[in-house]
Amino acid sequence: MTTANKITIGRILLVPVFVLLLIYYAESGKELFRVFALVAFISAAAADAVDGYVARRYNQRSELGAMIDPLADKLLLVSAVILLCLRNPYLTRLPEWLVVIILSRDALLVLGLGLLHYFAGTIKVRPRVVGKLATVLQMALVLWILFKWPNSAIRWLAIAAAALTGASGLLYVFDGMRQLSAHPSSSPTSAKPPRQ
Repeated sequence: MTTANKITIGRILLVPVFVLLLIYYAESGKELFRVFALVAFISAAAADAVDGYVARRYNQRSELGAMIDPLADKLLLVSAVILLCLRNPYLTRLPEWLVVIILSRDALLVLGLGLLHYFAGTIKVRPRVVGKLATVLQMALVLWILFKWPNSAIRWLAIAAAALTGASGLLYVFDGMRQLSAHPSSSPTSAKPPRQ
């Protein structure tokens, strides 16, 4: 259990704290809950950069870290976008279409990883700039709403996040199809000639 992995686990543990605080805020309207939810979200997002730096700087890359690091990101963002899509009298709602795009892409990735693991055994996931930008925009959108900044920018942030999220999903699909087609399991089985 490396230091980087401990930080990542800390990020995962912050997710239910963030969710509870946001639920309490929706029920009570007490600004203190929103502020603490904001702190929890920012802490979890900032810790993502910290554990990545620690892993690179001190050579602590591991298979566990490669698996739980993106999981921590997904848990935080998915819980945030779902909660902000629900009715909350004190916060601007995220557009439902954006939430559908984000959840569909993540479900597609999980399904694709499962298929690759089942048929090919080895999985090579290359992080792409488009995917990282999509994550940054999604986080910016969540922060924008939690900070209660002007609503006029939310629509444009949502459109940009949706476009990058969809594009990154397509790139991962093409990459997965390329890996599957290169594996022998995807080749057609030759039928044996009938006996005379």
